[in-house]
Amino acid sequence: MLNPFATESVTFETPVAMLIACHDRVRQYAALTEKLALHLEKYGADAAAVAGAQSILRYFDVAAPLHHQDEDDDLFPALLAKATPELATIIAEITAEHAELGVLWQQVRLALLAVIAGDAAALTQSLAQQFAQRYPAHAAREEREIYPFAAQLLDDACLAQLGKTMSARRQAS
Repeated sequence: MLNPFATESVTFETPVAMLIACHDRVRQYAALTEKLALHLEKYGADAAAVAGAQSILRYFDVAAPLHHQDEDDDLFPALLAKATPELATIIAEITAEHAELGVLWQQVRLALLAVIAGDAAALTQSLAQQFAQRYPAHAAREEREIYPFAAQLLDDACLAQLGKTMSARRQAS
């Protein structure tokens, strides 16, 4: 059965690659948020704006929370069991960023719902720009400062279990 969360070239058999593929979608939808704010200024809350807002909502309401669970509930605890104090500090900082990004998402979410309801002024350039910058920066930091340790610290059996857990989480959704 085709998994809708998998990409053509990445599957849950390679969980870190799957997390990076999720980051690619985070970057795509975060950038779309900024483009949407520009569109709203020119064209208002037209059908294209509503469709864009709906697609951003769909991604960040469904896939992004699953991704954060993959990290917070599975990858990070596995790494922490073998982490140096420096890596443990980075993981703690990243986990705290997840909470901050969650608050930011709720602000963007409310604005997107207002756009869908016809309020073209709800999504400000400032809010959209902050969202479009912070989420990709966070993802890049994870890829640079945490993900490389998965290959170094986690054995094949642990990585395989991570992939199975990630897949099962999505099948339950």
